[in-house]
Amino acid sequence: MTRSWSPTARRATAALLGWAAVAATALPAGSPPRVAVTAAFVLAGPGAAALLGRPTIARAAGPDRWAAAVLVLALSLALAVLTAVGLMLGGVFSARTALLVLAAVSTLLAVLPDRPGPVRAWRGARPRPARPRPALPGPDSPHTDRPRSDSGPRAPRARPRAGGPGRVAGTLTAAALLVLVAACSGSGGGRSNTAGASGAGGGAPGTAATAAALPEGAPPLPSSDAPWHLAFDDRFTAAGLDRSKWTTCYDWNDHGCTNAGNGEDQWYQPGQVKAGGGLLTLTAQRRTAAGTDGRSHPWVSGMVSTGRDSWNAPPRHTFTYGYFAASIKVPADPHGFFPAFWLIPAEERGTPPEVDIAEFPNTDQYAHANLHWRAEDGSDQHVGQNRGPADFSAGFHVFAVDWQPDEVTWYVDGTPWFKVSDPGRIPDVAMELVINLAVGYLETPPSGTDSAALQVEWVQVWQH
Repeated sequence: MTRSWSPTARRATAALLGWAAVAATALPAGSPPRVAVTAAFVLAGPGAAALLGRPTIARAAGPDRWAAAVLVLALSLALAVLTAVGLMLGGVFSARTALLVLAAVSTLLAVLPDRPGPVRAWRGARPRPARPRPALPGPDSPHTDRPRSDSGPRAPRARPRAGGPGRVAGTLTAAALLVLVAACSGSGGGRSNTAGASGAGGGAPGTAATAAALPEGAPPLPSSDAPWHLAFDDRFTAAGLDRSKWTTCYDWNDHGCTNAGNGEDQWYQPGQVKAGGGLLTLTAQRRTAAGTDGRSHPWVSGMVSTGRDSWNAPPRHTFTYGYFAASIKVPADPHGFFPAFWLIPAEERGTPPEVDIAEFPNTDQYAHANLHWRAEDGSDQHVGQNRGPADFSAGFHVFAVDWQPDEVTWYVDGTPWFKVSDPGRIPDVAMELVINLAVGYLETPPSGTDSAALQVEWVQVWQH
């Protein structure tokens, strides 16, 4: 005899679907597999994990099956909305965080024991014979006017069913409270401001939640009517580079890479990237490296990107609009070196468009800001401005850009200094974040210079 799929297996599948949706966030935004898995889980996962353990739901058939499906859908959507609202009120909303909370709640609901109903025959137990009830006196009975006593027949008292409305309400209330607690506590990965918060904070500019999530000494976020939430944060406190956030090459990584379009001399290598103790260091060294591009490169150097490990791999993190900021110290001997903090398209794997947040081509006195776009004839057009003079190698400075659909504004240490408001020039595609130390762009390092280092204290991305 074929066994039906048990309610426990169905609930476990719903929980696993939640973790599959979390894993799918590593895929590019809008990709069909990511959309399909996420939609299936949000619409059915939490409700299925909560309700399929109930015999009245699990054994529904015919029209009752459609009613059960509607109940599962309604509960799933209610929990999803409650999670989103809780995370937004806590200032930590992101799609990944919301899916993590929902997956955790679904898993907890799935491992709860089955709630049996009053009928056991469906589990294989022997049905008990019906017991005759004593007849109540009828209107013609000579005893109808006799007061009832303990020895007389009584009307059967209704007993609450195990699967009644009270138990359902209790389950839904407990699930809702669990979601609220999880939502208000954030993503679970946050740390204090001094230890390097990750995934915490948010709210309107100037609120305590936002200020607590900013690194110590960081300038406030740009004023905005819409609340901010922290979408990306790395204080480099882990032992080594966090590979869930960064790769060490461009999308065309093949055991190293370079930017041949700029005629650069370096071959980027993972060994030139060091992270830990609250600092990221990219080091350029005069050392010959044979690149897989068929060239011999006189320098090796380091870079990090939120993009791909290889051409066909999914990017780690992409961003469409937001406030991008990093605390950076550029090399003291700038000649021959080209440090840059910038954004490049995730899908086209080439520019334009391009947002150069801060570039230092052969200089430590001027920060260059540039915005690139493609003209109708396909040519690369750009507009930019320089900030300086100032000794940007003497200490750390916060370079930032606020990229919004109708305006792009550049900042140095919290002070706006350049703005583009032409919508035709502003990119509207998902971008990867890049920090690199190029060598040999427009100028070769002097013969007596054999190394240089770019240091970064922290990187953050905030979005509305």
